[in-house]
Amino acid sequence: MNIHSTPKLTAAETALVDAFGERLSYLPGDATVTVKRDDAVEVLKAGLPTRRVEAWHYTDLRRLLTAVPGYDPTLAARAKPALLAGSTVLPVLNGVAGATAKIDGVSVSKLIDKLLDGSFAPALGAQEDADAVGALNTAFVADGWFIDIAARAEVSGPIEIQNVQAGGQTHSRFPVRVGEGAKATIVERQTGEGDALVSSISHLTLAKDAELTWIIVQDHPEGATHFGQFNAELAEGAKLTLFIMNAGSKLVRQEVRVRMPGEGSDFQLRGINLLTGDTHCDVTMMLDHLAENTTSTEIVRNVANGTAKGVFQGQIRVAKEAQKTDARMACNTLLLSDEAEFSTKPELEIFADDVACGHGATVTEIDRNHLFYLMARGIDEKTARGLLVKAFVAEIIEELEDEPTVEVLEGLLDEWFAAHV
Repeated sequence: MNIHSTPKLTAAETALVDAFGERLSYLPGDATVTVKRDDAVEVLKAGLPTRRVEAWHYTDLRRLLTAVPGYDPTLAARAKPALLAGSTVLPVLNGVAGATAKIDGVSVSKLIDKLLDGSFAPALGAQEDADAVGALNTAFVADGWFIDIAARAEVSGPIEIQNVQAGGQTHSRFPVRVGEGAKATIVERQTGEGDALVSSISHLTLAKDAELTWIIVQDHPEGATHFGQFNAELAEGAKLTLFIMNAGSKLVRQEVRVRMPGEGSDFQLRGINLLTGDTHCDVTMMLDHLAENTTSTEIVRNVANGTAKGVFQGQIRVAKEAQKTDARMACNTLLLSDEAEFSTKPELEIFADDVACGHGATVTEIDRNHLFYLMARGIDEKTARGLLVKAFVAEIIEELEDEPTVEVLEGLLDEWFAAHV
């Protein structure tokens, strides 16, 4: 006789399942949304991913997620001043969208309305069995923003989506459609003041010849856990520049999933991970080149201090139809302590025979000769180390070219260096 038993849930898994039972009657959605939520919580009941799951090999979530905060309706988050001058701020405060703003050429609506009428149900759910971020967010998402940029619109100022928490749990989604030939900049700010569990998923669709710059800045406090997922699909001739800066949270999993079915589309990823203390930060990218003459370049720079651990997994898949693909990927890491660690796993899966693809990875420490050169000219060691570290990552920011944006992001670097280097 064979006996099958369900694995015992950890304290964190039990807390998530119990929270779903307590919150279900308060979560918005029609019957189709509720079915998706029920399916998602079954994924959570099966257990969080462990290192036995290939996509989570370096981030054993079942071990790392040791506690889950409860919901506290008495907490009140406040919107932050915009990072970039001239931005239109769309806040989500502890999981609830704030006041709607008017933007020329842009339609903005609250996601809760699309949950209530069921129109967003098809976009919910885990993308595969190992999609713990998708399952968690589907189970608990309550609000967000739906942004629709009209064809050929050139949005004059940045649109800043703020996901601000004051503790507890917050789960949001941000679907964005960009019409043919439109141009815009979106800033996604993930921040807050409490020890929280945050999940945030973005869905971006770029139509033919659309151009978009999307900037993600994540600086939750040290006690927070942040699960982010960025999904994008690029049509013919579309161009997407994605910039990610992780400078906070104790546990981070930021996924980037991009599909390029449009001929001549271009994807650029630039990432900076600033890790200190006992932070664990995992950036995982899955990129599919699906049409001819598509291009992509991914450059990730990491600085790890203390006992921090970092991960970059980058998988580029080139379909048989994607001839003339040009795809490049590089991950460079600077370790500032003997206890810090960083793991890099680049992958190329190529089925086309006329492509130019490559990847590279480096891990190093501060060059003692460079440090001596600066100190010999009267610069104290802490300042000299800061200058060298800043030089290592600042060139990634400078590729954004927009001077006000570069100045703001370099200011965030200076603040982090002053506190941690």
